[in-house]
Amino acid sequence: MRWLLALVLTTAMARGGLNFPEILKEVQAPADAKSVTTDFEFSNDGDKPVKIRHYDAACSCMSVQAQGGKLDYAPGDKGLIRTAFELGNFAGEIDKMVMIWLEGDRDDQPSIRLTVRVHIPELVKLEPKTLRWSVGTKPASQSFKIHIFNDKPIKILNVTNTNENFRQELLTLTPGKEYELKVTPVELATPCIGILRVETDCQIFRHKIQQGFVVVSTMPAAPAAPATPATPATPSK
Repeated sequence: MRWLLALVLTTAMARGGLNFPEILKEVQAPADAKSVTTDFEFSNDGDKPVKIRHYDAACSCMSVQAQGGKLDYAPGDKGLIRTAFELGNFAGEIDKMVMIWLEGDRDDQPSIRLTVRVHIPELVKLEPKTLRWSVGTKPASQSFKIHIFNDKPIKILNVTNTNENFRQELLTLTPGKEYELKVTPVELATPCIGILRVETDCQIFRHKIQQGFVVVSTMPAAPAAPATPATPATPSK
């Protein structure tokens, strides 16, 4: 389906008169990067002038700018759309979309959609992100696995949680490389939620704090998925 979507978008852009050789760009972000910039080049391959009426990103974490602020393109003109994505606390594979409206486009139908796919290393990875229990069941222990992907060890300094109904125990499997965070509910009589905050000594701020969620609900807890090997991220230098 992905190739079909790309074909549809390319056809729509050809009708608009602007040709983008690439509508999807993938970026490998360094572990310590605060933002990434991506350029989309294009040209007016038609025989009529084309005017960009408006452009915008689907997320406030991304800014978009046409090179030189130019919006009018005569036949044969070339241009560039530059995006800047603020990484914040994002990690893993993130897709961010940019929409471009040409003159005559409806407000809900931009002619062009561009995608920036950013791969952000996870130096500290918590798996799973959420532990779940069902109301009325036995308060059995479950665990988060904490993997460190870095050329230097990263130690866990502290673990706190927002709900006293959950007790936690941190187990060191390999110092600076692998940990287990064991969580046990006190009781499962009523629904509740909690957040466990894992603080590390990582020098890169985005990777310093990790959060895991614990949930007690009236819905039956899904069976645990079989563990899959974690993929090491590119280590920071």
